[in-house]
Amino acid sequence: MLLRLVCTAALTAGTVLAPVPATAAPEPGGGAAASGGRSVAALLTDLQALYREAEKATERYNATEEALDEQRAETERLERALARTRLSLHDSRGAAGRLARQQYQSLSGLSPYVRLLLARDPQRALEQGHVIGQLARERAQTVGRLTGDAKRAGELARRARKALDKRIALTERREKERDQVVGRLRDVEELLASLTAGQLAELAELERSRIAEAQREMVASGALSGAHAPSAAGERAVRYAVEQLGKPYEWGAEGPEAYDCSGLTSEAWRAAGAEVPRTSQEQWARLERIELVDLRPGDLVVYFDDATHVALYLGDGKVVQAPRPGARIKVSPIAANPVLGAVRPDPGGEPLEHYVPPELPEGATDGSDEGYDAAYAPAAAETSAR
Repeated sequence: MLLRLVCTAALTAGTVLAPVPATAAPEPGGGAAASGGRSVAALLTDLQALYREAEKATERYNATEEALDEQRAETERLERALARTRLSLHDSRGAAGRLARQQYQSLSGLSPYVRLLLARDPQRALEQGHVIGQLARERAQTVGRLTGDAKRAGELARRARKALDKRIALTERREKERDQVVGRLRDVEELLASLTAGQLAELAELERSRIAEAQREMVASGALSGAHAPSAAGERAVRYAVEQLGKPYEWGAEGPEAYDCSGLTSEAWRAAGAEVPRTSQEQWARLERIELVDLRPGDLVVYFDDATHVALYLGDGKVVQAPRPGARIKVSPIAANPVLGAVRPDPGGEPLEHYVPPELPEGATDGSDEGYDAAYAPAAAETSAR
């Protein structure tokens, strides 16, 4: 996850970092040519733009994947309901067939009213008439069930066909978005493959210096002046995220071996006992927003003006994040990317009276926060499709 990282200096307590204007992505496939004669700062800008486009494509893919899962469940539910209704319709048709045979067999007989008039025992005939009336009502119910089942079966069949069509369309859209992600990552890899080890080292150093400056400005602004204990669920989410440190980023992944940014945050809170939306945009849109000064461990920090990256707040101005393809889950400064705002998955959760932060393993903060230094540079031919 490597994007624009410059933070504005004019921060006040509780405000969010203003994202810098988006930079146009370099032309796809122009990696090797783009690196020739360009400054390290210009190369960094190119990489930031490419990674941001890859992140956007990844979150679109994740949103479609989530919608496809929901549509798959809806299709299966309708198919089960249709099967039950068809079984009921079969039974109703059987009952209607028996009714038709009974009516045919009684055509030559006397009507119930004539039998009542001619009966030697009118009371007994009346009792028989009651039975006949009951049979008539049952016959009416049989006809009603048959008609109702037929209507329900037709409606369910229509809805099932519509749900299946939507499922097919979502599958096709998911494949297109998957291809977009792979294409964006291939552009990144081509540019990385064109750089020397010295250029990669300079890129990493420039990025570190920018992040450090952004973090200093954010702390100085007072935006992180609060120190709050997490809720019990927030503590569980933090411990889950810390346990994933060192695992690789993989776009579209939700664990347990790899994660993307929103896959990590959603699974951390699932482990804590709370369901949160799958994508960073939905987490930003649907969870309760809070001021940065109110951040507590377990809250989610959302980045960029289009909410295309998210991390889990660890406390003390740090987050646990899955940075981007090629990187590993790590602890980073909160200002590693331009902050859009923060959200809380459990706004009703009471803070713990006593909280001891989890011990971080050795190397938890090692490596590039953006994952593009020499240790993470992939070969251009190694792009894999998931």
